[in-house]
Amino acid sequence: MELKIKTEKKFNISENCLKVLEKRYLMKDKDGKVIETPEGMFRRVSRYITKADKLYGASDLEIKETEKEFYEILSNFEFMPNSPTLMNAGKDLGQLSACFVLPIGDSMESIFDAIKNTAMIHKSGGGTGFSFSRLRPKNSVVRSTGGVSSGPVSFMKVFNAATQAVKQGGARRGANMGILRVDHPDIIEFIRCKENDKEITNFNISIAVTEDFMNKVIADEEYSLIDPHNKKEVKKLRAKEVFDLIVELSWKNGEPGIIFIDRINKDNPTPMLGEIESTNPCGEQPLLPFESCNLGSINLAKTICGNGKKQVDWDMLKKLVHAGVHFLDNVIDMNKFPLKEIEKMTKINRKIGLGVMGWADMLIKLEIPYNSEEAVQLAERLMKFISDEARVKSKELAQKKGAFSSFKDSIFNEAGSKELRNATLTTIAPTGTISIISNASSGIEPLFALSYYRNVMDNDKLIEVNILFEEVAKKDGFYSRKLMEEIAEKGSIKDIEDVPEEYKKIFVTSHDIAPLWHIRMQAVFQEYTDNAVSKTVNFPHNATKDDVQEVYMLAFKLGCKGVTIYRDKSREEQVLNINSNDSTKKEINADIALELKEKKNVAPRPRPVVTNGTTTKVATGCGNLYITINVDDKNLPFEVFIQMGKAGGCAASQLEAIGRLVSLALRSGVENSKIVEQLRGIRCPSPSWEKSGRIFSCSDAIARVLELRLGNGKMHHQEEALEKHSPHTMIEDKLGTVVGVCPDCGAALRHEEGCVVCRSCGYSKC
Repeated sequence: MELKIKTEKKFNISENCLKVLEKRYLMKDKDGKVIETPEGMFRRVSRYITKADKLYGASDLEIKETEKEFYEILSNFEFMPNSPTLMNAGKDLGQLSACFVLPIGDSMESIFDAIKNTAMIHKSGGGTGFSFSRLRPKNSVVRSTGGVSSGPVSFMKVFNAATQAVKQGGARRGANMGILRVDHPDIIEFIRCKENDKEITNFNISIAVTEDFMNKVIADEEYSLIDPHNKKEVKKLRAKEVFDLIVELSWKNGEPGIIFIDRINKDNPTPMLGEIESTNPCGEQPLLPFESCNLGSINLAKTICGNGKKQVDWDMLKKLVHAGVHFLDNVIDMNKFPLKEIEKMTKINRKIGLGVMGWADMLIKLEIPYNSEEAVQLAERLMKFISDEARVKSKELAQKKGAFSSFKDSIFNEAGSKELRNATLTTIAPTGTISIISNASSGIEPLFALSYYRNVMDNDKLIEVNILFEEVAKKDGFYSRKLMEEIAEKGSIKDIEDVPEEYKKIFVTSHDIAPLWHIRMQAVFQEYTDNAVSKTVNFPHNATKDDVQEVYMLAFKLGCKGVTIYRDKSREEQVLNINSNDSTKKEINADIALELKEKKNVAPRPRPVVTNGTTTKVATGCGNLYITINVDDKNLPFEVFIQMGKAGGCAASQLEAIGRLVSLALRSGVENSKIVEQLRGIRCPSPSWEKSGRIFSCSDAIARVLELRLGNGKMHHQEEALEKHSPHTMIEDKLGTVVGVCPDCGAALRHEEGCVVCRSCGYSKC
């Protein structure tokens, strides 16, 4: 849709983009009403970030020109900063960073200081990374109390609970990275800690793997486990057995990931200030304790020129790199940091992370297959160009504003380099929501699909088609809705006869691409990236553990700083890929339908003398809800009673009313799904979080229980986890990357760059 702004600019913004902006980014009044346009947001952000130049003596004319430049690259969707900058620049909160790392020392005081600091960061919209490697192992004696240590995994659960309790203003929810060194005595427990994925739900976990460990895996030798408290060897383990366990668990559910910690510290620009022990939640930003980083991404799809044969517009790319470095450096000066320690460390090193999105789009426009040598060669040239030009701009800024204050103690000074403004310049970060805003492919990932159901629970089956594929299909005359539906069903065009062969090579999706190409692409971008690269290596469901092991070893050999894999359908909470044909639609029980046909007016079935059923407890924002569903002598749902613990007055009467109306509908033969549809998603001011996601209200909770218990029209008595069969899991989708359901809109969640992302409304969780 075209959104017309009252001033000079017109925006061609998709409906999806506008929905995401309104929900998560545009300013709202006290009643939650949107009071800002997209243009207003871009002007707010560019005006605020430009103010940093005033601190260094910029003239009014220079300020005006820079503000215009920043506005243009934002409003043209050529560059986007990380979400907190878009959300908070120019507002009272003013916290602009996405990435933080906090230290955890081996004392109760340090641990709970970290928990408090985590809450402050999550409240401001940031994500946190931790290394638990300094904590003494489980059952170690604590001299001060005479007791024994709980160990790293136990304390991770405390951090997880704290994260669960902190809601980030409704816009972003807490994300954590938990890291443990491979030589920590509790490493086996840590590797297994997310095996059932129920207790540590707000953490990504990675193993900090050393070069020594990897070499001993290759040589099939033992390595030492070291107590971090006294630095003594505890015991030895066979390196290959530990590595095989990491592979097995990653194959099983995608975690743990691996970071190559020695390789990360080899590129640590300020080793005099300390050792890097952890990364941010998605693993692409290694940071010292109390450091933060500001990230932003160039939309590569916007850097293509030529009316006939397309090519990269290197001049435009240079302009965007220079503007992006300038913008991100200014963010540091305008940031309102959540902790004084973070402000100090951030300004000492002034790390920024300029990255890219739209890489898959660029390749498609250039007609280059993602899984090709030509694509790898272009990636190398492209990222080297970005890295070189970023340094040119950083040196220019250093001359105007001064080098980062720890430059004299940095590796750059030792190498005789000219002064730099920033200790690091480049990062390939996840771009989940900002890529939706920019209508670009995510990061350096391949396309996840060409055609899919955007709202997969809508009876109208709304189809979202990749715009580049749609243009080609219409231009070459093979576009049809039937074809788009077939592609949405299959998730790929590789086996569809109606699509010309030339396009099957160009429009490849993530599961069309062999895992080794994923790693090769990650490695070539890593070669010219200061920090690290966020990339998920996608495997088909039938991939073996040996396949995963091969990718891990290749990542080590090719110089990656970490690796994350995801095998299709490997997480037990993954959405069922339900067929979309009529056989899956729930029908009214045949006996009831026959009875209804015989009556001109719908009338409820009479109540039998005896009924029986189940009571399900659900936690809501207003308290515990107890939902009883009774069935008749044919085991068909008959009546519903709803009570809330310690509730009375209006709440109790409203719940009774809902129960009576639902009971009347059930007794009158109304489809269970229709009842669920009416109740699902109703919101109140006090939502809550179950393991399955957000419970918006008591009505929403009732809908979930009805779907759980009455999924096929009959009563299910067995105890089942609510999250496995919530109504939002009944999604029709054929795409292998679906890993859950969006708690905000009910559409599909997909695993991208270490996060789960809803491409429909912009919800993301890392």
